[in-house]
Amino acid sequence: MNIAEALKTAAEKLDAAGLKEPLKDARLLLSFVIERPKEFLFAHPEYELTPAEITSFDDAISRRVRCEPVQYIIGKTEFYGLEFTVSPAVLIPRPETEILVENAVNILKQNAAARFCEIGVGSGCISVSMLKDLPTASAIAVDRSPEAIEVARINAERHGVLERLDLRLSNVFDLVAEEGFDAIVSNPPYISLAETADLDREVRDFEPKFALTDGADGLSIIRTIITDSYHKLLPGGVLLMEIGYGQTESVRTLLSPEKWLDLRFIADLQNIPRVLQAFRR
Repeated sequence: MNIAEALKTAAEKLDAAGLKEPLKDARLLLSFVIERPKEFLFAHPEYELTPAEITSFDDAISRRVRCEPVQYIIGKTEFYGLEFTVSPAVLIPRPETEILVENAVNILKQNAAARFCEIGVGSGCISVSMLKDLPTASAIAVDRSPEAIEVARINAERHGVLERLDLRLSNVFDLVAEEGFDAIVSNPPYISLAETADLDREVRDFEPKFALTDGADGLSIIRTIITDSYHKLLPGGVLLMEIGYGQTESVRTLLSPEKWLDLRFIADLQNIPRVLQAFRR
């Protein structure tokens, strides 16, 4: 079986399974299996797969047919121009989270000694990306999952920022005694328990539930982060937090004007308010 034949057969299986981008997925998986760039697939459709490659590709396609995310199958994804290791222990980084990173970097880039804290580090995509762009900054990043901490450690080491990233196993700020941060950043579990039934199958069945939902109204962890961040930030420090669709007004009521200023909600590419930005008075 050559590349052209393998892609045709695989795309047909994925299409029959109702996947949205069957040919794209097939190309990503085949590129991973044969350890060649995607350009090779276009340039060499006649390349004959070895029996081992055929077996591995069939296995990858079978996993994708069951809606397992491509990123988990290949064990990596791109975020903010960097490659990150991912596993089912962490959320798959999404483009909208880059908005949080971009705004945090823009705020902190004039501060050579910037120090920030991330709540819910997951893969490390936020902290690692920020530290890459802020070469003299340092950070503490926490997560309640030991497996997530290890994935973040792999990514921090890969991108050369581990010496500036203190990774801790902690539920929100429980094991963060430090104060005086210039920024606190987070992509918390903001989906309500009721909404999880409506998630796409590949999200609902494969991504870690504790990183998707708080098991309640979607706002319980957001409330804790806002309350505790006020005491952890320096005056003038910034809180940047991803929020869910339709949560703007609920989140706004949690931010007292006596404690917070310059409150704004930054929209994503679909014009959905996605990132809360607020400065401590």
